[in-house]
Amino acid sequence: MADYDVIIIGGGPGGYVCAIRCAQLGLKTAVVEGRETLGGTCLNVGCIPSKALLHASHSLHEAQHNFATMGLRGKAPSVDWKQMLSYKDEVIGQNTKGIEFLFKKNKVDWIKGWATIPAAGQVKVGDDVHSAKNVVIATGSEPASLPGVEVDEKTIVTSTGALSLTKIPKKLVVIGAGVIGLEMGSVYARLGAEVTVVEFLDHITPGMDAGLAKAFQRALKKQGLTFVLGAAVQEVEKLKTKLKVHYKLRKNDSDATLEADTVLLATGRKPFVDGLGLEALGVTMTKHGQIAVSHWQTNVKSLWAIGDVTEGPMLAHKAEEEGIAVAERIAGQAGHVNYDVIPGVVYTAPEVASVGQTEEALKAEGRAYKVGKFSFMANARAKATFAGEGFVKILADQQTDRILGVHILGPAAGELIHEACMAMEFGASAEDLARTCHAHPTFSEAVREAALACGDGAIHA
Repeated sequence: MADYDVIIIGGGPGGYVCAIRCAQLGLKTAVVEGRETLGGTCLNVGCIPSKALLHASHSLHEAQHNFATMGLRGKAPSVDWKQMLSYKDEVIGQNTKGIEFLFKKNKVDWIKGWATIPAAGQVKVGDDVHSAKNVVIATGSEPASLPGVEVDEKTIVTSTGALSLTKIPKKLVVIGAGVIGLEMGSVYARLGAEVTVVEFLDHITPGMDAGLAKAFQRALKKQGLTFVLGAAVQEVEKLKTKLKVHYKLRKNDSDATLEADTVLLATGRKPFVDGLGLEALGVTMTKHGQIAVSHWQTNVKSLWAIGDVTEGPMLAHKAEEEGIAVAERIAGQAGHVNYDVIPGVVYTAPEVASVGQTEEALKAEGRAYKVGKFSFMANARAKATFAGEGFVKILADQQTDRILGVHILGPAAGELIHEACMAMEFGASAEDLARTCHAHPTFSEAVREAALACGDGAIHA
């Protein structure tokens, strides 16, 4: 039996970051993780491997479509799928081993196995019961299911199976037009698959600024993705050599089918809390199956929860911020997360990134605002790199000019968004951004130009 100041259940981004911060603050810390490797869904079967495949498939696209224009002659590369998967696995290994190193460096114990919480302040792993002054639940999420769709991770897959298909599908149907579905659909479309995305709503990427979502859909259509919107999937039928996706169009209640050799179920994720023993402990849950918390504390003394098991966007960086905040609170400090400045990114090409309010939210709130918009087609760096599609849109308060939201479709959007995050964190105005010198030629000049457009107007538009 070992005594700890903190035991964290789950070695994903929220859990391992929380553990390292706890250790930095002088707390005796352990992490319980039953996977063979640390890093959770994100590093093993989520964010990191998908970005490896996105990078590889985008490189193929560049070779096929842009190299000759730049005077790079030669036969376009063919796809060695086995090697591409090997590259993806190597990237995973490098990252997960890196976390093991950080644990050793910070003297964080890894208790291997699956945890239950028999009582407040206790964590059971196998036959061993460990005591802790504080227990943090960071067990993440799992793919949501859909009636009539039986996942086998071979031909009907979640994001996990989509990262390790034995071959590139000829016809891929993606159920769900959220981030995961569009990223993986983008990968396989570049690799030659015929990709159809079926979405229940009448638009893609729920929650995204509507103007951004429409432009994003147009960009994906140009890349060969087909969209069936307002469609409720009823069943995926397994035949001898193919799959049949049966769906109903909501606008006229008519039935239709699609044929595929692979179906990706990407209808979202749900909190993973199975086997922890929360019901017996009397832990309060939300109606959506999340752990109810107040400043990350549950209703059970000394029990905390962070990341995907709690309310809010299911994002690795949101979990990391909460992990740091909880560690600081446990150590007697004032941990804090600004939920108004948490960026979201879709890593397709072009990338999509947003932070803060959407136009729809501002209209619903009745808040007076102004819009500054600038196209990447007028950005010299973007034009030189075949990345002129997209724009930067800044929403600012009509009276105070304070930045309320920033939405980007274009090159390196996932990097550019952090300039907006920093500005919003410090309460900057659009004029503050507009008066800040930006290096030329850079993609980031488009952000400045959009800020200028909130005032007298952009220079290069």
